[in-house]
Amino acid sequence: MSDLQKEFNIYTKDIITASRDENIERAITRAVKSYRQTTAETLERYPHTPELAAEVREIKKISIANQQTLLKQAMESVERNKGRAFYAKDKQEALELAAKIIGTGKTIVKGKSMLGEELSLREYLEEKGNEVWETDLGEFILQLNKERPMHILSPSVHVPRERVAEIFSKFFAKEVPPDIAQEVAEVRDFMREKYFKADVGISGANVVAADTGAMVIIENEGNVRLATGAPPVHIVLVGIEKIVPTFQDAMKVTEVTWRYAQYGVPGYVNIISGPSKTGDIEKVTTYGAHGPKEFNVIFVDNGRSEMARENEFKAALHCLRCGGCMYECPVFQITAGHFGHIYMSGIGTVWTAFVAGGMDKAAPLAFTCLRCGRCVERCPMQINVPAMVQKLREKIVNG
Repeated sequence: MSDLQKEFNIYTKDIITASRDENIERAITRAVKSYRQTTAETLERYPHTPELAAEVREIKKISIANQQTLLKQAMESVERNKGRAFYAKDKQEALELAAKIIGTGKTIVKGKSMLGEELSLREYLEEKGNEVWETDLGEFILQLNKERPMHILSPSVHVPRERVAEIFSKFFAKEVPPDIAQEVAEVRDFMREKYFKADVGISGANVVAADTGAMVIIENEGNVRLATGAPPVHIVLVGIEKIVPTFQDAMKVTEVTWRYAQYGVPGYVNIISGPSKTGDIEKVTTYGAHGPKEFNVIFVDNGRSEMARENEFKAALHCLRCGGCMYECPVFQITAGHFGHIYMSGIGTVWTAFVAGGMDKAAPLAFTCLRCGRCVERCPMQINVPAMVQKLREKIVNG
């Protein structure tokens, strides 16, 4: 049996099992209803958003066309801001760079990051002898339950409150009722000391401004603000596709991202460009004030440059990771992220082929996608995923 046949067999069993999972059915039904209602209200309240999305499409098009130039500029900007910038051509190089900065025997608090999932970052750092805690509520649930994310924005969307209560009761060794507010409070209390005892904070970034070196991170929980602000060392791992020319471009990308991610406005928008500093004594700039003394950015390629060179697939790099397409996907609604390998649903099929497993992992996904186009209707970047999936199918069949 070939490797590709094995992948199809494993995947088929997994997705059939997922389609019969009552927890997935219950949780996704609730999530889809909430997403559609909130997004409709948000876009009605902010009617300029589709027009802004059209601007962002042009920004992303220009950015991907000038990816290497913008990467060089962004790295220079980070260094000018007294941070340290690194380039990782592939997964192994990214992991080795992170491990070299961190060392071993450290406590690490980490924000939600699909790139971290792509790299298997937490697992790698744990193998190196570090203690790593996912600080996003959904990621924390999955860490305890030894699962992978089932949505790029809401990783534990498939886990209903009743199941969360069971997981937390076991971990905290006390009865935690299926009350969402109380479940959240338990994690808040547990995580509080982790932030201030941690040696390193790790985050991703939603967008990077090349001209200023500013990393923009959207969040609602406040965990990223604590994870990147309390520990003495902050490391950002970000894909090179996230770089745009200017800070104003970055703000436009950020606004469109959060609108299609279901929020009128997020709880927090973090803008981080270097280590903490102060000039309050004699106007002398001194680094290492209340926040991190050290700021490191690892720009990760890992197949993104190859994708940018493929005319039929490069528009996939425009993806803002808003996650809206998944809630519209008929297959995702039944199976959650089991329709995926790290990256999920139709757009995830393309990303899997280039950066997260290759064609063998992408093949079963390509033939699961219905090519119905509902994802395109929702996508603020209007990425033609059905056409890309068809091209992948042709590549798979023709070898």
